[in-house]
Amino acid sequence: MSISRHQAVGAYRRWEPEDFDAPAGKGSAPPPEAFAPADLAGLVQAAPAPSTASPPIAPPAPEPAPSPPAADSVAALPPDFHLPTAEEIERMHDDMRRAGFEEGRAAGHAEGLEAGRAEGYTEGRARAEAEAARLAGLADSLDEALRELDGEIAEQLMALAIEMARRMVKLTLAEHPEAILGTVRSALLQLPQGHAHIQLHPDDLALVREHLGEQLAHAGHRLQEDARLERGECRIDGQGAQVDATLETRWRRVLESIGHERARWHVAEEAEAGDATGPVADTAPPAPEPPA
Repeated sequence: MSISRHQAVGAYRRWEPEDFDAPAGKGSAPPPEAFAPADLAGLVQAAPAPSTASPPIAPPAPEPAPSPPAADSVAALPPDFHLPTAEEIERMHDDMRRAGFEEGRAAGHAEGLEAGRAEGYTEGRARAEAEAARLAGLADSLDEALRELDGEIAEQLMALAIEMARRMVKLTLAEHPEAILGTVRSALLQLPQGHAHIQLHPDDLALVREHLGEQLAHAGHRLQEDARLERGECRIDGQGAQVDATLETRWRRVLESIGHERARWHVAEEAEAGDATGPVADTAPPAPEPPA
């Protein structure tokens, strides 16, 4: 909006402060001096021209803070309400501390129990595996020991059977001395036809001469006494051949036929200290010791 020069001449006056020392109602301050036309013209020229730009947009005003609730809206406290005392506060503090301690202890116990259980399981499994390995080794050792024991028992049973057979033969010869007659006949059949020289134990010689004397003499065989031979033994020589019918030789042949060659007819003197007809248990091999 622009102001014309004629309007500005009568509109502007100089303002002067009121004199407060002057008495009231008397001599009021003179009217302000009017502006000179030259001053008004300068004022009009100095006035800025109206701007055509849009006025700046003011930021939105902040929302007012909520007003505190009125005193009437606050719930009334019960008549028996009272603030806790220092002892009650201390008791509540102890209760909360105790509750926190119990809760922490329970949590720690559960965590420690779980950790201990896991550690115990690991340790127990390791021990169980070690014990299983040890038992497996013992089982293998036991199997090997049982196999060895089976072999030893088989050998000892064989030795016992051989010893029993040896004693049975000696017992038979002692109770049936006439068995020498069959031995002499069998030995003569192994020789070619001709004269033979038959060596016998002195007791067997009398028995053979009594039962086979005439037959042997007719065949041209000659009987000879040999005290080194046992009852039931004989040796026959004839026509460049020899038949060894001693008990040891015949015994060895029997054992060879069953694949056992270590047993001998003559055992150690301590085994033969008793009577030949004594119990077999006197010379039986000792029982095998159980495996450790």
